[in-house]
Amino acid sequence: MRPAATLASLIERFFTHRLISQRQVSPHTVSSYRDTFRLLLAFARTRLHRSPSQLALEEIDAPLIAAFLDDLEKSRGNTARSRNLRLTAIRSFFQYAAYEAPTHAAQIQRVLAMPSKRCARTLVSFLTRPEIEALLAAPDQRTWGGRRDQAFLQLAVQTGLRLSEMTSLQRSDVTLGAGAHVRCVGKGRKERCTPLTKQTIAVLNAWIREPPRAGTSTLFPSTRGGRLSADGVQYLLARHIAIARHTCPSLERKRVTPHVLRHTAAMELLQAGVDRAVIALWLGHESLETTQIYLDANLALKDAILGKMTPVGGKPGRYRPDDQLLAFLNAL
Repeated sequence: MRPAATLASLIERFFTHRLISQRQVSPHTVSSYRDTFRLLLAFARTRLHRSPSQLALEEIDAPLIAAFLDDLEKSRGNTARSRNLRLTAIRSFFQYAAYEAPTHAAQIQRVLAMPSKRCARTLVSFLTRPEIEALLAAPDQRTWGGRRDQAFLQLAVQTGLRLSEMTSLQRSDVTLGAGAHVRCVGKGRKERCTPLTKQTIAVLNAWIREPPRAGTSTLFPSTRGGRLSADGVQYLLARHIAIARHTCPSLERKRVTPHVLRHTAAMELLQAGVDRAVIALWLGHESLETTQIYLDANLALKDAILGKMTPVGGKPGRYRPDDQLLAFLNAL
């Protein structure tokens, strides 16, 4: 007869057997779930005065988890969205525990029934065409780092690849001949190929001719030849945004992160008239509904629709002020 599972053994098997072996989730997902349980177990140790390896499954109940989630918001300043991501990791573990420890079914069901916290959904931030051009012109082409950054930014803005997808690209993932494209493995280990524009092909052609640093095959390596970290990408992006603000003042009002470049690629496609289903495939979205956020943020599309509406007894088209000052005030 199989011995009763302890909390420690359940968590270990959840990561090694369930996540890594069976589901083969990405390293990013493993890291996110790991951090969740490190925080949860540290909270439980403080609350219950017991070391994590001595905790029993029944002690990690719904009230304790609710207190932990509240503490994330109050003590750590986490947003509701971050709180919900932690709850998702916990639910995933308890779904696994339902099969491994069926005697705790009532407790597990109470945890699985815990609702996510509702949060405000803000409009996505993206770059306009003048802002894109200012950003791409910012890197210094006379330096190795500047040429790397320019190629990185050009590819990110055109393809909309996720940060993890960009930093894991190898030189062999890029095809620049007939049917030029870049190949990546995204969320859920789904492989997809994204076509490249002539401008991106030209930039990547020049970049790939550069001798690789330390013999690395990484497409965009660090100065030491390793893979760029998330912090490294954020640093280089912030540096070039600071330069681009001198020629494009509208960037002063925007916080530009690597994910904003992904949103920018989506909005470029949407404004070019590409169907929402195609954009979802382009970005590697699991659900078509995920792409809805770009329709919500596309003010130009809404403006075009409004321009087609004719008020009763009025003339077709939208009101346009004929004075520069009025135009300025209406744009605020």
